[in-house]
Amino acid sequence: MSVTRVELAGRSYEVRVDSGLLADVATQCGPLLRKKAVPIITDSNVAEHWRQEVASSLGAAGHEAHFLVLDPGEAAKSWTVLEKVCNWLLAEEVERGDHILALGGGVIGDLTGFAAAILKRGCGFVQLPTTLLAQVDSSVGGKTAINTRAGKNLIGSFHQPSLVLADLDSLATLPPREMGAGYAEVIKYGILGDADFFAWCEANGAKVMAGDKAALEYAVTESVKAKARIVAEDERETTGKRALLNLGHTFGHALEAETGFSPKLLHGEAVALGMVLAARYSARKGYISEEDAARVAAAIAGAGLPSEISALGLECSGKELAAHMLHDKKMDAGTLPFVLLHAVGDAFLDKQVELNDVAEFLAEQL
Repeated sequence: MSVTRVELAGRSYEVRVDSGLLADVATQCGPLLRKKAVPIITDSNVAEHWRQEVASSLGAAGHEAHFLVLDPGEAAKSWTVLEKVCNWLLAEEVERGDHILALGGGVIGDLTGFAAAILKRGCGFVQLPTTLLAQVDSSVGGKTAINTRAGKNLIGSFHQPSLVLADLDSLATLPPREMGAGYAEVIKYGILGDADFFAWCEANGAKVMAGDKAALEYAVTESVKAKARIVAEDERETTGKRALLNLGHTFGHALEAETGFSPKLLHGEAVALGMVLAARYSARKGYISEEDAARVAAAIAGAGLPSEISALGLECSGKELAAHMLHDKKMDAGTLPFVLLHAVGDAFLDKQVELNDVAEFLAEQL
């Protein structure tokens, strides 16, 4: 088992990466489970594979697993479902000192974390991420949110989990597209701040995608370490350091909005394509070479992820695509900072980008 601590003033917690963690969830959570009844939020897809495993572990330790099973998908991150979750937790008589278990991918983690943040002004929760994307990204760092008609993750809170258990066994049930969506976030850590890790991803991406346990453990652990360092330096994204984690997201969120936040383009796939666009735009601005931009695109494409907007078949203009960025939550004083590259492994925040120029660039890519 690898253990990484997310070091925060007075609120540090562990991220444990190993196989068999869900089957041992009662022991892993230990004193965090204060009562016999343990509230667990999950979705129907995850419940099919892991409900019994988790319930058996808790039952053997004298607990009762109480599940709220939601419909899967991004639509769950809504006001309506948030209300349902909060009312259920109140009916379960959850107290501020209790811990709610979030069993699932990023949607369940975001939704449960936000409910925990606002329920009785803040309850504890444990992340049990079951997708590669959630294990390396959304389960670590405390960002919780729901979506609105205006955009993705615009209503939320910073609320850190008390523990993260990343069970590698859960990844065996993922469809290839979901694995690819998670791998986009893995390779992101190399592109934004670790050229050696990016080179490792170039050489070992196929092993990760094939589910090789050793490669998976290394990929997840190194990604978690990278995110933990950044979160420790800039928990609430006030210094610009944590903003580097948004590499690919500004372009990606615009693509998600244009495709209606639908299964046509998964979040990780949008981020992957967004990183390609960020690299190409960096080359357009003269920050990196065309060769480096091509290297990023090749690594993304080599993992079976989208690397060309044209493949999406969008019926919009570059200007219309760029307009989605006006709703980006990172807008500040009317300007939108972009995460661009000085080199592979060296990202920076550019606050001087003109959206008109971005629109022209996107028009060339369509």
